[in-house]
Amino acid sequence: MLTPLHGGPDAMGVPRHDLSSNGNPCGAWPAALQALQHADARHYPDPAYTALRRQLGAWHGVATDRIVLAASASEFIQRISLAVALTAGPEAAVWQPAHAYGDYARAAQAAGLPMTDAPQRASLLWACEPSSPLGQADAGLPQRVAALRSSQTLVLDQAYEPLRLDGAPSLDGAAQERVWRLLTPNKALGLTGVRAAYAIAPRVVAPALWARLHALAPSWPLGAHGVALLQAWATPGCGTWLQACRATLRGWKARQIEGLRALDWRVEPSIAHFFVASCADWAGDGGLLKLETELAALRRHGIKLRDCASFGLPGRVRMAVAAPATQDALLATLRHGVPAVSALDCSPARRVVQ
Repeated sequence: MLTPLHGGPDAMGVPRHDLSSNGNPCGAWPAALQALQHADARHYPDPAYTALRRQLGAWHGVATDRIVLAASASEFIQRISLAVALTAGPEAAVWQPAHAYGDYARAAQAAGLPMTDAPQRASLLWACEPSSPLGQADAGLPQRVAALRSSQTLVLDQAYEPLRLDGAPSLDGAAQERVWRLLTPNKALGLTGVRAAYAIAPRVVAPALWARLHALAPSWPLGAHGVALLQAWATPGCGTWLQACRATLRGWKARQIEGLRALDWRVEPSIAHFFVASCADWAGDGGLLKLETELAALRRHGIKLRDCASFGLPGRVRMAVAAPATQDALLATLRHGVPAVSALDCSPARRVVQ
């Protein structure tokens, strides 16, 4: 069974300088925090979530019955994978991008769905834009959607769309009507500790899949705080705040990349508030062991980066855009080294052996 891996807090607690997780580095939206503080947790939510689903449907301009609530993105990934496995027949298989969130494969494995490298053979297809870990657009997504058959299900993970810093979505409105869109606002809102998500169903869904998906849903997937988070999300004030966040993050991202490149790091293109980067010392013989050792030393030093090996990109890290104070802490540590680690800086002239 594949082991779940994620950025953010770990057995050592919350990193002092966390660049491993993709929550909004601008912090939490104050209005959402206030909504959470006033959430009434004394009662069960409405089991049908009537008002919330109506609000989300109106926010997106779709019928209320197309809104499917989920305890989290990971819960929906597990649920729709099992629903496809139970309805698509013995030949069902899953396709995912070459570098993708590990829960897609974990859910397929749990549901007994084999992977295929041919999209046309898959019953369930995954897409993510901006992608993780690369933070890039999916150049082939429009073609895959255009080729979808009625027996196929494609889920577009839009976890990082609210903090897209460049470009426009690959799918136009008509194409989006043909896919499931999975949204997890807690990242953009800077509140990843609140687990709440929802999906927008395609305009046409096979009745058997629709029935199975709802039958597999837990009762009350969202508690009072998840409801409050999504209610705060689907408001004009949130959109205005996110627009300001994106402007700030563009400046922070440029500053961070400039600092890394000054230390001879390679930074790969990204349209998101995170990117993949690498150090020349991590290539060649012993490079992966050196990367692992250095990431562990950085973590002990209060700095956490996300190893991309689990994404199929060994020798690289995914790095979130961070506030200037965290950037300065990272760059100073890379420049001067940390205890028991040598060559944290890629530049031979600046390597420090301790």
